[in-house]
Amino acid sequence: MSSRSILEISGLRVARGRATILHDVSWRVARGEHWVILGPNGSGKTSLLKALTGYLSPTAGGLSLLGRRYGECDWRELRFEIGVVTSAFAISIPPSEVALDTVISGKYAQLDLWHRVTRADRAAGHRLLRTTGLAALADREWAYLSQGERQRVLIARALMARPRLLILDEPCAGLDPVARENFLRFLEKLARQKNAPALVLVTHHVEEITPAFTHALLLRAGRVHAAGPLPRTLTSHNLSEIFGAQLRLRRSGGRFSLVMKPA
Repeated sequence: MSSRSILEISGLRVARGRATILHDVSWRVARGEHWVILGPNGSGKTSLLKALTGYLSPTAGGLSLLGRRYGECDWRELRFEIGVVTSAFAISIPPSEVALDTVISGKYAQLDLWHRVTRADRAAGHRLLRTTGLAALADREWAYLSQGERQRVLIARALMARPRLLILDEPCAGLDPVARENFLRFLEKLARQKNAPALVLVTHHVEEITPAFTHALLLRAGRVHAAGPLPRTLTSHNLSEIFGAQLRLRRSGGRFSLVMKPA
């Protein structure tokens, strides 16, 4: 594994029974890169995330994080190096838990914080809430946060463990257009911060790709269709092939849009 690599996957195969979920997936994330993963429903995006976070065991192939190989070390400890932001966490957060406690829970990989909290934990939690623009909401209960505020709290929670890799699993789902743009501006700012973790954005929508993202991984039917620098990988041709329709990719002001060509 290269000294510049944060994540390296080689020939990853995941099969369950007679079904093969991922076919020989190879992918490398280096320091300084920010990736977007695109693919239709059933393309293997969720299975890939589960495999690299240790919740879905590979059938074949290799997976290394920060030079440590899956199967040769305790992946439960390595999970602290991977921050994950997903709406699936929301149902496990008590409605009465305040934002500061939700953020602090990320240090201990807990949902519904019960660990003894230190003064340093609280200071770090307040600092991350300031970073995400939510300093005034530290004592607001989860039930009274908007969807956009919840997504920022979950990012602050993920950053609490100081991960080297931050995965955002469809973070804009459920956001209205204004909340989505505000969230994407925040994400762009986060990506450009000094010592920011490598970002991996999982999405169906090219409109959510901001200028800070440098690379793309395109999946189709459990296989890598294309991977590499954004200008070479994110093309009308590739997107048409993975989504199975005639699509035209447009770029303006560093942002993308996608339209379907007339039949």
